[in-house]
Amino acid sequence: MTSTSESPLTLGQQLLQEGRELLSRGDRVAAAQVLARARNERDVVLTAHALIETNDLVGSFTNVMGLDCTISEQDDIFGFFRGHHSSLNPLRDYLADGWRTLSELMLLLEAVDQPLLKTQRVLEFASGHGRFTRHLVKALGPARVEVSDVVPSAISFSRETFGVNGFLSASMPEAVQWPGRYDLVFVLSLFSHLPRSTWSRWLKVLYESVAPGGLLVFSTHGTKAADFDHVTLDPEGYFFAASSESTAIDEQEYGTTFTSEAFVLARIAETVGADRLVHKAPVHFWNHQDAYVLRRP
Repeated sequence: MTSTSESPLTLGQQLLQEGRELLSRGDRVAAAQVLARARNERDVVLTAHALIETNDLVGSFTNVMGLDCTISEQDDIFGFFRGHHSSLNPLRDYLADGWRTLSELMLLLEAVDQPLLKTQRVLEFASGHGRFTRHLVKALGPARVEVSDVVPSAISFSRETFGVNGFLSASMPEAVQWPGRYDLVFVLSLFSHLPRSTWSRWLKVLYESVAPGGLLVFSTHGTKAADFDHVTLDPEGYFFAASSESTAIDEQEYGTTFTSEAFVLARIAETVGADRLVHKAPVHFWNHQDAYVLRRP
C-alpha cells in the first residue's frame, strides 16, 4: 500500500487563503494588505486581483483608473505579460498597455481629422478579452462600441464585463456575418499574424465593413520589427511563422507575420485602391508596429 500526501501550498496560495479568511471576518484593511502581497505571486496573481477588485479593497486598479479592470483567466495577452521576463508588474503593464493603445489610436485619428470622441459607431476587430476594449468603453460608452473575435469566450467576456455588443468572427474572412457598417473599424495586430493566403482577403472584407466616409485602421509588423527579430523578408516583402502568443487559434491561421511597407501598399492598391490610403505611420503602435489608415468614400 502506498500513501499520498497533498502538495504544500505555495506562498501565493497561503496568502490567498489568509486573505479570504480575513475577508470572511470583515477585516478589510488586513485583507487588502495580504492580497496585495498575493497579487505579486504569479501563480495566483489574477485570483488575488479579482478578490481586490470585486471587494473594492484598497489597492484596487478600478479605483485608480476609473474603469472596469476585470481580467479574464483566458486572456492570452495578459498571459504574455505574466510570462515575460521584462514585466515586473504584469497587472499594471497590461492595463497601462491598453491605455497606451487608446492614446496612439487617438493620435492617428487626429491626423486625419476624424477625432475618436466624435466617432459614432466603432468596431474593434480581433478584440481579444478586452485589453483595449475597457479603455475604448471609458472614452465612448458601451453603446458606441462593438467587438468581434474568433474566440467565443472573448466575445462573451466583453459583453458581460463591459456591456458592449459583440459578434463572433470566423477562420475564413468570407464567412463573417457582419451586423452592419461602422464609422471606424480598428484592427490592431491582426495583419501581424495572418498567412499570405488570407492577408488580402481580410483586408477586403474589413474595408467593406466600413460605412461611407468611415475609416479602417490596421497595424502590421514592419521592417523595424523584422530587423529586431532578425527576420528576412521574401522578395515580395513578406514572412510568416506558424507561432504566436495565442493558445486558442490554429497557428497556421494565426502565426507571426512581418511585412514591408511596399508589400502593404501593393496589397492596398490591388484590393481596395491606392487612393483609399489617407495616412500611414511607421512604428506607431508599441513603437514597433506600423499603422495604416484607409478611408471609404
